[in-house]
Amino acid sequence: MARFLRPLFRGTTYTRWLHLWVPMLFVSVWLFIDMSKPWVPAVLLIPLGLIPAVRRGEGVQARFMLARGGEEAAFSVAPSVTWRDRWRTLLWLEIRLVGGWVACGLTVWPPLIAAELVNVATGHPTTDNPFVPVSYPHWAYALLFPLPLLALYGAIVGLGELITVIARRLLGPSPSERLAALEERTDQLLERNRIARELHDSIGHALTVAVVQAGAARAAGDPAFTDRALGAIEDTGRAALEDLERVLGVLREAERPVSSRPTLTEADRLLESARASGAKVDAEVTGPVETVPGPLSREGYRILQESLTNVLRHAGGVPARVRIEVQDGRLVLEVRNQLTAEIPGPGRGSGLRGIRERAALLGGRARTGPDEGDWQVHVELPLR
Repeated sequence: MARFLRPLFRGTTYTRWLHLWVPMLFVSVWLFIDMSKPWVPAVLLIPLGLIPAVRRGEGVQARFMLARGGEEAAFSVAPSVTWRDRWRTLLWLEIRLVGGWVACGLTVWPPLIAAELVNVATGHPTTDNPFVPVSYPHWAYALLFPLPLLALYGAIVGLGELITVIARRLLGPSPSERLAALEERTDQLLERNRIARELHDSIGHALTVAVVQAGAARAAGDPAFTDRALGAIEDTGRAALEDLERVLGVLREAERPVSSRPTLTEADRLLESARASGAKVDAEVTGPVETVPGPLSREGYRILQESLTNVLRHAGGVPARVRIEVQDGRLVLEVRNQLTAEIPGPGRGSGLRGIRERAALLGGRARTGPDEGDWQVHVELPLR
C-alpha cells in the first residue's frame, strides 16, 4: 500500500501533470478566437517545431518538470542542428499537444463522475452527465465513488511516466551531441591525468630532495653542511609550493592558461636542486632551447624533473649526466647515472610510466633501462 501511494509524495508527479497542461494554455487562447476549428493549433506547431531554438526551450522545460533527481542529462538543452533534430522536436510538440487534450479530459471528468455518483447515492439523480446515465437513486452507488478518483490517480501517474519516456526518446541527445559529450568527457579525463602527473612530478621531486638532504645532513654531522642542506630544502619547498599553486589554479579556473608552468629554459633550477641534494650533475645543453614550442618545453621540463627525481630516489648522490639537445627538428632529453643497488622508496615504476606516457602523447618515444653500465632515460620528441 505504501508503494502504491508513494507517487503522491513526489514533486515530479505534479510537475509532469502540469507539463501536460501547459499546451492547453495555447489551445484555450485559440478556442476563444474560433472554437469551430480546434485542429488549428496542431497545424501552427509545424513551423514552430522547425525553429532550432524551440528544442532548447522544450529541453529546459523537460529538465525542470519531467526529470527526477539525476536525470537532467537525459534531455538535451541544445538547439536543433540537423533536420532530424527538427523533425523529432516537431513530433514531440504534436504528441505533447495530444497529451494535453487527454490530460485535460482526465482532469475534468473523473471528479465530475465521482460527484454524480454521490448525488445519485443521496437521492439527487441527474441526467446531464453522459458517464452516469442513472435516473433513480440508490445508496449502492456510493460504493462506486472511489473508482473515478482511482482512475484519475492512475492517469496522473501513468501519463506522467509515459510522457517522460517519450521525451527521453525525442528530446534526448542526438548522436552528434553524444559524441561531443564523449569528447568533452575524454578531455576532462586527460586533463585530470595531466594534473595528477603534475602533482606527482613536482611534489615527488620536492619530497625526494628534502628526504635526501635531511638524511645527508644528519649523517654528515657538519653544521655548515646542515645549514646548506636546510637552505636547499627551503628553496625546493618554495618551488614545490609554487607548482602546487599553479596546479590548484588550473582546478579552480578551467580557462586559466598553462603558460605559467615552468619550461626547459628554467632547467637550471632542477639541476641546482639535484646538486644541492648531493648528486654530481654534469649538464650539456645544445641548440636553441628557448625556441622549443611551449607545450613541448613544459612537458620536457617535467620529464627532466621526473628523471632527476628517480636518480635521487633510487641511486642517491651518484654522478649523473644530463643532455638537452635541440637539433634536426627534434628535442632530445637524456639522463644517465651510475647503476647502484636500488634504494627502497615509494612510487617505484610509476615515474618511468609517466615519462613514457608523456613521450607517447607528444608523438615521441622514450627508452629507459640499463645501458653500458649506466641507467639511462632517453627521450626523443618531435618539434612539430
